[in-house]
Amino acid sequence: MDLFAKFVESTGNPIATRSRSLHGAACFPRLVGDIGSRMMYKGVPQVVWSLNNYLGLAGDPAVRAADIESVTRHGLSAPMGSRMMSGDTEDLEALETELADFCRKPAALFLNYGYQGMISLIDALLTRQDWLVYDSAGHACILDGVRLRNGRVRAFRHNDVERLADVLARIERERAPDEAVLVVTEGVFGMSGAVAPLRDIVALKQRYDFRLLVDDAHGFGVMGPTGGGTGEAQGVHDGIDLYFATFAKAGASIGAFVASSAEVVWRLRYTMRSQIFAKSLPWPIVASNRVRLDLIRSRPELRRRCWTIAEALQSGLRERGMEVRGTASPITPVHLAMTVAQAGEYVEAMRLRHGVFCSAVSYPVVPPDVVQLRLVPTAVHDLADVAATLDAIPAAYAAMTGRPLPLTAAAPDVT
Repeated sequence: MDLFAKFVESTGNPIATRSRSLHGAACFPRLVGDIGSRMMYKGVPQVVWSLNNYLGLAGDPAVRAADIESVTRHGLSAPMGSRMMSGDTEDLEALETELADFCRKPAALFLNYGYQGMISLIDALLTRQDWLVYDSAGHACILDGVRLRNGRVRAFRHNDVERLADVLARIERERAPDEAVLVVTEGVFGMSGAVAPLRDIVALKQRYDFRLLVDDAHGFGVMGPTGGGTGEAQGVHDGIDLYFATFAKAGASIGAFVASSAEVVWRLRYTMRSQIFAKSLPWPIVASNRVRLDLIRSRPELRRRCWTIAEALQSGLRERGMEVRGTASPITPVHLAMTVAQAGEYVEAMRLRHGVFCSAVSYPVVPPDVVQLRLVPTAVHDLADVAATLDAIPAAYAAMTGRPLPLTAAAPDVT
């Protein structure tokens, strides 16, 4: 069979199969205007809940000024080449020092991208003889790291510490003395908002020999007293052996990092293929990330504001009988009973009739005939945004289905 015909006609991905009807609405929508809680969609003003801009830094005047100044000074070409060969800069080294200090780890390594970085990190750390144990609900970058490695792999049921202990006990009986074990989980799971039980996972180190890698993309800058992440929030940050996070969420930028022991970070500099064989990110991004990190560290009121909005939104949804299950973070999932076909119609009605823009996911991310709205509160939302959204969600649902919310019993346990 012709490769292109087979690829185009494949029905294995339900979203791709329906892409013609979803494109430009449920998928690939276009938001217009300055990044923030208020933007435009198809000429209609929107309250936007779909941006991972937790602290509102995307539109912060200090950030915008730093971006402009950095581009003016460095342009977008420098540095040329991979970092190992010709792409190192003073700002890169300074950012790594500042990240290590903020994360309370001996050293940090800045990475071009979070997705590629996680795949490459897994690849660099493990040999074919080693064991990789991961949460089954992990982000796609972790799952792709699993798929691409040729070695021993075990999964454990999402956030199930007893199941993880069983897996580790089985590995302990089977492993040879020279076989190492890496456990990988997210700190905050980006779709559901659920938080990993890191305190209990770290406690397992007293019984089993393993290292712990935490992808805290959605916890960095948001969770914990200083924004130090999910481990800080649970008082076990020191028990995380490799702390991985990105600037794409609370930092409102791009780039990622891993923080660990000085010896491990030094070795990673020379073994992570995604860094060795890729051009360094443009200098202005790195320089501006230093400003973003400083704001994360020095303006706790932004984090408090984000949590105020999150708590108002989540409590308001629950008071109206809507299901907000599993989240312990600002990420706010709302489960509604409807078909995949109805999901596109629903989000368009929310946007064009009610001026509320949020993302929706359907099967296979959630069970069939359920749609999950994913709302992301930020420091630049206000309580009027919350009130408008609390009215819009049930009104749009009733208009489309002829059935009123709440439908609490229909909500699945997707965590």
